[in-house]
Amino acid sequence: MTRKPNTDLRRGWTTGACATAATKAALDALWGNGFKRDITITLPRGETPTFPLAHTDSGSGWAEVGITKDAGDDPDVTHGALIIVRVNENNSGIVFKAGKGVGTVTKAGLPIGIGEPAINPIPRQMMSDVVNEQASNYGQKPFLDIVISIPNGEDITLNTWNGRLGIVGGLSILGTTGIVRPFSCAAWIASIHRGVDVARANKLNHVAGCTGATSEKIVQELYGLSDHAMLDMGDFSGGLLKYIAKNHVPKITIGGGIGKMVKLAQGAVDLHSSRSQVNFSKLNDWCSVDISDANTALEAVERAGSELAVRVAYEARMRVLSALRGANTDVDIIVIDRSGTILGHAK
Repeated sequence: MTRKPNTDLRRGWTTGACATAATKAALDALWGNGFKRDITITLPRGETPTFPLAHTDSGSGWAEVGITKDAGDDPDVTHGALIIVRVNENNSGIVFKAGKGVGTVTKAGLPIGIGEPAINPIPRQMMSDVVNEQASNYGQKPFLDIVISIPNGEDITLNTWNGRLGIVGGLSILGTTGIVRPFSCAAWIASIHRGVDVARANKLNHVAGCTGATSEKIVQELYGLSDHAMLDMGDFSGGLLKYIAKNHVPKITIGGGIGKMVKLAQGAVDLHSSRSQVNFSKLNDWCSVDISDANTALEAVERAGSELAVRVAYEARMRVLSALRGANTDVDIIVIDRSGTILGHAK
C-alpha cells in the first residue's frame, strides 16, 4: 500500500513562470549590468519566487537565459526541462516566437490563434508585463522579439496531449497562476476541456473518451476516429461529461475496461481505484447467477457471461445520459476486457 508522505507536498513552477523569470533576467543583461545569479518575479497572485539561472548567453542586441523547471512534487513531464528565452531588440513591439522544442498551434479551439507559437495568454501577459517594467526601469523602448525554446521539447511533447490538440513541433508554455500544485487533477481536466474545445471548433461530429490505451485503440479503430477526436478522459469521466453537458457534441463514445465501466455504471464520476470501488452486491442484482463473492468485475463477467457485460454497458449509458443533462448528444458505450475484446456495447 502506498502511504501518504508525512510532510506537505512541495509545489513547483509552471513553464510560463520559468519563461517570465528568464525574460526578466535576459533583459537585466541586455539593458543593465550583465547576468545575475538568480532572478525574482511576481506571480499573478502576488507570490515572489526566486529562480537560479541555469544558462546564459548574449551578443549584440540580444541576451539569452535558461531556467530549469522545478515542478515540485508533481509528476509533471516537463520537470527538469530547460526553458530558454532569448530577447532580441526589434522596431515593432513585443513579438512572441517559438524556438526549437516549442510548439505551434495548427487547430482552432485553443486560446491562441492558428499559426501562433503555443504560448498561452497568461504567460504572454506575464512576460509582457516584465518587458514593460524592465523597459521603464532601464529607460528603453519595449520593442522585443521573445523567442522561447526547450531543448528536447519535441521528445517530451510525445508524453503530452499536444498532438491531439493540434500543437505541433514541441511543448506549450502554460500556466495561469505560475504555480504547479502537486498531484492536482485540475491540469488533466483542463486538458480534457481543451480537447472538447478543439473538437467543437473543428466541427467534429463524433468524439470519444476512454479510460486507457487499450480501450482507446479499440474505439478509435472501430469508428475510424481521428486523433483529434480522442479525448484523454482517463479516470475523470465526471470532468468530461460535465463539460460536454454545457458544450455539447453530436456524438460521444465512452470506452473502458470492465472494472472502470462497472464503476461508471454504478454512478462513480472518478474511476480511480483509490477513489471508487465496485459494488458487488449491486452488480449481483444485474445478472441471473450469483457473483456476489467475485473478487473482480472481470471475474464476475466471466462467471455471468455476456449478459452482465451488456447490462453494464446499458447502465453506464444511462448514467452518461443523465450526466449530460439533456444535451443533444448521442451516446454509446463500449466495454472491453484486458485483451481488447468487446464484451458489451450499448448504443
